[in-house]
Amino acid sequence: MSKALIVVESPTKVRTIQKYVGKQYAVAATVGHIRDLPERDLGIDIADGFKPLYQTIAGKQKVISELKKAASGTTDIYLAPDPDREGEAIAWHVAEVLKAKDRRFHRVLFHELTQGAIKEAMAHPLPLNRPKYEAQQARRILDRIVGYQVSPLLWRKVKAGLSAGRVQSVAVRIICEREKAIQAFDPEEYWSITAHLHAPGPPPFAARLIRHNGKKIKVADGQAAQAIVAALAGETFSVVKVQKKRITRQPLPPFTTSKLQQEAIRKLRFSARHCMSVAQQLYEGVELGPGEPVGLITYMRTDSTRIAAEAAAEAQALIRERYGDRFALDKPRFFKNRNKAQDAHEAIRPTTVANTPEKVARFLSKDQMALYKLIWERFVASQMAPALIDQNLVVIRAGAFEFNASGSTVHFPGFMSVYLSADDEKDIDAKQPQEALPELAENMALKLEKLDPKQHFTQPPPRFSEASLVKELEENGIGRPSTYAAILSTIRDKGYVEMLKGYFRPSELGLLVNDLLVANFPDIFDVDFTARLEENLDRVETAETEAPALLGTFYERFQGNLGQAMEKMLSMRGVGLATGIACPRCQKGEIHLKVAKNGPYAACDRYPDCRFTANYSRDEKGAILLAETPPEKASDKLCPACGLPMVIKEGRYGPFLSCSGYPKCKNTQSLEAPPTVQAPTGVGCPRPECKGQIVEKRSKRGKTFYGCNRYPDCDFAMWDKPVNQTCPKCNAAFVVEKTTKREGVLRVCQQPGCNYRKAVNRDE
Repeated sequence: MSKALIVVESPTKVRTIQKYVGKQYAVAATVGHIRDLPERDLGIDIADGFKPLYQTIAGKQKVISELKKAASGTTDIYLAPDPDREGEAIAWHVAEVLKAKDRRFHRVLFHELTQGAIKEAMAHPLPLNRPKYEAQQARRILDRIVGYQVSPLLWRKVKAGLSAGRVQSVAVRIICEREKAIQAFDPEEYWSITAHLHAPGPPPFAARLIRHNGKKIKVADGQAAQAIVAALAGETFSVVKVQKKRITRQPLPPFTTSKLQQEAIRKLRFSARHCMSVAQQLYEGVELGPGEPVGLITYMRTDSTRIAAEAAAEAQALIRERYGDRFALDKPRFFKNRNKAQDAHEAIRPTTVANTPEKVARFLSKDQMALYKLIWERFVASQMAPALIDQNLVVIRAGAFEFNASGSTVHFPGFMSVYLSADDEKDIDAKQPQEALPELAENMALKLEKLDPKQHFTQPPPRFSEASLVKELEENGIGRPSTYAAILSTIRDKGYVEMLKGYFRPSELGLLVNDLLVANFPDIFDVDFTARLEENLDRVETAETEAPALLGTFYERFQGNLGQAMEKMLSMRGVGLATGIACPRCQKGEIHLKVAKNGPYAACDRYPDCRFTANYSRDEKGAILLAETPPEKASDKLCPACGLPMVIKEGRYGPFLSCSGYPKCKNTQSLEAPPTVQAPTGVGCPRPECKGQIVEKRSKRGKTFYGCNRYPDCDFAMWDKPVNQTCPKCNAAFVVEKTTKREGVLRVCQQPGCNYRKAVNRDE
């Protein structure tokens, strides 16, 4: 009888798991998903209860063949993809592909890749989790419906290649609305007045004006500030109240996915995507010696703050040994979760606190070490005694005016001796007192050194950083932590937002597309609606609601929005968005904002009678600023249509020749540079009806590509370099050359279903 088969998701786990389960099991990997909806079609039979039409992912035929070979003769198959919704979907698809008579499938969840956890999971296998699979499938269907039906609408109305997404478009909306709030913000002037004082004993300290005649004071301008300074001249400053209290500061729970991303962004300057990539490496295993791969952290996609009792007890033992009994707790500290759907996994923690950062440092890369240290310290701190902070608040009177002074010192650092969050580091320094006050007592006279009036202005809401956007998405229930990194990457890759000094700012394209989507899909891209939909998907996972009902309710509303949008959505290719700005050339038309292949531009609505176009920008209030039109330049050419001199003008696509007799003569000519020499590759055009040759070309932006020399009669083009070599596997006429950082130069066959891939020397 063949060995029982364990199927995992990532090939990097195979070696770690094989080591712990022994030779009685075979271990194989799916390398991610093996089946999905088709790339070019909707792939959902809406009429048949939103039935998904799955197909094998291109390039995965070999993986499936190897899985079938490994499963041959096997009765028991243990499905061990990642313990989340995506992993559950992979498990179901593998079971579908490998199903056979009398074959049994078991679901095993490896929350950490350690010997104990793997053996425990194998000893207690579970049935496949249908509600979790249906929740993943419902989310995939929702995303497909929105993306594949709204995106083509944007292609027709705005620009080819754009995309809309059920969650990504809401993230763009959040960024756009913050930008509009910044533009609408009017700063308000105010002044502060600080008294620099001396008590009988050191140190000197500062107190800020708070009240006048017992009421909170607002100093509106410099004149009012100077009047107060004059009124305080000669007044005696004395202490009227001293309030001392000791507060207890509790540690934060161990990391969830979103909190790990936020902290790694702020403290380590990682991107959300890089954070998750490094966390995946720590979870899947690092060699701590020859042939000893060890998973260093628990599963890194989780919304849970729950931890195992054994892990908490181990942390307590380490704390007592390393820091002393004062820093330990009488009993472990546990944290509550918000809802049942988020309690599938533990929080992110070290698989064992015995693997201290200093112990594993030499086996980790710089980034792995930084992230592991963050996770280890946060978890250990979560099981430590609270910090005790002494706070002093002092009220000082000078005539009818009252000033406040405050200071704090750390009485006992507790958990802060191990870990301070990014917010803690801003609020308090565990080693140095903050604004320490001298010993003060009621009725104590104070000496005024000086009064310091300062002008301030209220500040607009800040733009989102990666960390604050992740926090905003989490707090609003948009998406799930496992998707945040992909969302942040997608909205940048699509050109909807850009980074300005580490903060998201919507691009002009992002602002225009967002306005169109919000106007035409008021519900689908609404923050609250999207959050409720996420909650309902969680309810599918906990079997509290049925996926078909959820999909039907959503689709009914979406279909109504889509039908209206197809008729009424403004065309940014044609009419464009009216601005109310008069055309500076003809003075009769109105400037409209439009979108072309190269992006947004401004144009007169009287086209073709007036051909005025210009680039534009926005000022700090969002008002449209037309770019100055370059003056016309004389040329040495005559118009072939009417004989008048031609002039050089600047258009959206660069300079061009135009007849000086415009608008009576509308003749124009291109001024494009002559094409560069086309280098032959020796490969014939693969289109059967074409007898051309593939040549190396250069795009307008200077990027090399390869296309047919019979263009425009044949428009075949590709980015990868073709090599005049027959594929040894499928006999395709040629292969292509690719270069990757990890594998170097490769020759690859592009024929569907052929997996030929060979590394070559650069001089081959």
